[in-house]
Amino acid sequence: MSTDDARLAMLQKLERIRTQLPHIDWIVDDARVKRLSQDYFWFSPVLKRLFDDKQADAVARPRNEEEIRKVVSACVREGVPLTVRGGGTGNYAQSTPLAGGLVLDLSRFDELLWVRNGVGRAQAGIRLSEFDEQARPQGWELRCLPSTFRMATLGGLFGGGFGGVGSITYGPLGAPGNVLAIKVMTVEAEPRIVELTGPEALLLHHGYGTNGIVLELEVALAPAHPWLENIIVFDDFDRALDCGQALAQAPGIIKKSVTVLADPVPGYMTALQAFLPAGSHALLVIVAEFNEAAMKQIVADFGGRITYRQDMEQVRATRRTLVEYAWNHTTMHALKVDRSLTYIQCSFQPGRNLEQVRTLRKLLGDEVLTHVEFLRLRDGTLTCNGLPIVRYTTDERLDEIMQIYRDHGVGVANPHVYVVEDGKQGQINPAVVMKKVAFDPHGLLNPGKLRGWEIRDQIIAAHAEA
Repeated sequence: MSTDDARLAMLQKLERIRTQLPHIDWIVDDARVKRLSQDYFWFSPVLKRLFDDKQADAVARPRNEEEIRKVVSACVREGVPLTVRGGGTGNYAQSTPLAGGLVLDLSRFDELLWVRNGVGRAQAGIRLSEFDEQARPQGWELRCLPSTFRMATLGGLFGGGFGGVGSITYGPLGAPGNVLAIKVMTVEAEPRIVELTGPEALLLHHGYGTNGIVLELEVALAPAHPWLENIIVFDDFDRALDCGQALAQAPGIIKKSVTVLADPVPGYMTALQAFLPAGSHALLVIVAEFNEAAMKQIVADFGGRITYRQDMEQVRATRRTLVEYAWNHTTMHALKVDRSLTYIQCSFQPGRNLEQVRTLRKLLGDEVLTHVEFLRLRDGTLTCNGLPIVRYTTDERLDEIMQIYRDHGVGVANPHVYVVEDGKQGQINPAVVMKKVAFDPHGLLNPGKLRGWEIRDQIIAAHAEA
């Protein structure tokens, strides 16, 4: 069957589904479908080439579990691929379908169900900013936020995210104790609802929505402190890095984020130029207001200068938060100035992290610009991750740069690939594949993104023997 014939057949299937389910909010306008088929894959020149022309054939926006069930059931009966979407703020084409079909947009399935005793439960489509707005009056907030928190959804963070602001205290989202339970819908003619807890729930984490439709998440929360946002500048990079480490490891300082931006990265933060003198290295630091004096003492010890200070009320009034200049928003601000830039993701070794940062900065010079985020690993060990900004030239040089990091003992999660196992996961996980076998037996969820599905028969046989 030709490509045109295949697309015509898919459109006919979707037309039958729409006729059966007229009460669903359908989007078929080509421009809107294309927009809702894309995420931030354009951060990567590699993915941009691969996915610029990829899109779904239609979008459905169900509002409740029953509508989701009906759409899923109809797609299974017609053999229509499904790609689940939240806010579309991922970076690896998680919400861009390779095989066309239907984008299942869960952004209207967005209710906060309850908050109590340090735990919250919400529908997958709730925006992270809305979750926090509703939880804070009860004294709680999310433990971990990506820099895209205004648009990103809870289900999207779980399906494609790693960590973010808050990970300096609570580690990545996948650290034990952060995600407590999930409610999953299977992709079958008669969809089932399954509740997963603990490690079993994490088999769907960072799987790009390939092995089950997550409907609800139950997550541990953090106390909602009054936060103080600061920019601290240094003339010397080593002092900036050492100060960042000292603040990150200070046990008595309650903190949400410590970000290190080496010159010339601060120059890309155009809206903050009044607080970032030319040639300076900067820390973006978010701490509890009552720890301001302790923070100032550490800053003074390393010769830093505080050029920017906003308390929580000022952040609310200005709607400007340093959260949106940290983590991958740093990359976004740089790309707004120079679209030829890109980035990589890396994890420095505890105990060697500062040495590795310094060595690679010296080795790669102005080709790779240093951006470091302090965090705790799954086991609680303090280290830092890097989101270095790369002056892109060729795909081959990009691969060489990542290999240089690996050769220096630094872990690299390649952000220029779209298959789950080629990125953060690193290898085929049979348990992840078995969840897809159980929850998506026809292989309709985001096809082409899970390499283990190609060898599922071998994995099923090995599982049976075990």
